[in-house]
Amino acid sequence: MESTPEELTNNRSPEPSESDSVEKPTHVRFLVSNAAAGSVIGKGGSTITEFQAKSGARIQLSRNQEFFPGTTDRIIMISGSVKEVVTGLELILDKLHSELHAEDGSDVEPRRRLRLVVPNSSCGGIIGKGGATIKSFIEESKAGIKISPLDNTYYGLSDRLVTLSGTFEEQMRAIDLILAKLTEDDHYSQNVHSPYSYAATAGYNSVNYAPNGSGGKYQNHKEEASTTVTMGVSDEHIGLVLGRGGRNIMEITQMTGARIKISDRGDFMSGTTDRKVSITGSQRAIQQAETMIKQKVDSASERATE
Repeated sequence: MESTPEELTNNRSPEPSESDSVEKPTHVRFLVSNAAAGSVIGKGGSTITEFQAKSGARIQLSRNQEFFPGTTDRIIMISGSVKEVVTGLELILDKLHSELHAEDGSDVEPRRRLRLVVPNSSCGGIIGKGGATIKSFIEESKAGIKISPLDNTYYGLSDRLVTLSGTFEEQMRAIDLILAKLTEDDHYSQNVHSPYSYAATAGYNSVNYAPNGSGGKYQNHKEEASTTVTMGVSDEHIGLVLGRGGRNIMEITQMTGARIKISDRGDFMSGTTDRKVSITGSQRAIQQAETMIKQKVDSASERATE
């Protein structure tokens, strides 16, 4: 697997071009109800797989019962180039709107609400000096755009909700304007690596329905120096870290960017019956991965003592 960094670099075009902003990796996060999330996933993941294939974007969802702090809504994240993200979002919203429209039974398209999740640090760009940018976005798109204040009741939460209200067309015009603005902000583009940065604070994880290998397509090259830390996990709990078909370990790898290797059966930490779990990556990635592994093991220990 040594060739991975080269493979990743090849995915990025080195020379700037006019289509740079359209090709620049970006992402959008928004809230959906539990029922709507089921509709987006489809039977056995069929709808989400189809939408990923059609758009070329990667679509991720928070798990069932894992909500944005202070709401009962799950989070969908779409990542890829601007064009891929917009196409993915259109497919999802079109499906949700048409289903709601069918339930309403009326001919007039109602105004709908879409709540985007935007880092606090990027909201200033959308608001603009004296509110000039948001005002021009509202006039141009005809959509209502409201930015919620930062909710300080959740420790570590650094995201705000940007609510778009309007018809499907109005919302999509507003998305185009907002996404173009956010994508200019390099800090926002880098946030795609930690889409759920309040994982530890809100007890929140994500599950990916991405096709294998589409993960690290837009990895940041300016990685911190990579180190390896080895932790011990008891033999009986190693299955929890791996998950069915390696799902848990894949999830931890995708969320943190760390590489995780588990020692073979019978290869224990010196003087224990703990298997070796080697975590390689930046210091931050290692810390996040360690926290997630401990959470998985601790949750099982708690269930066992109940």
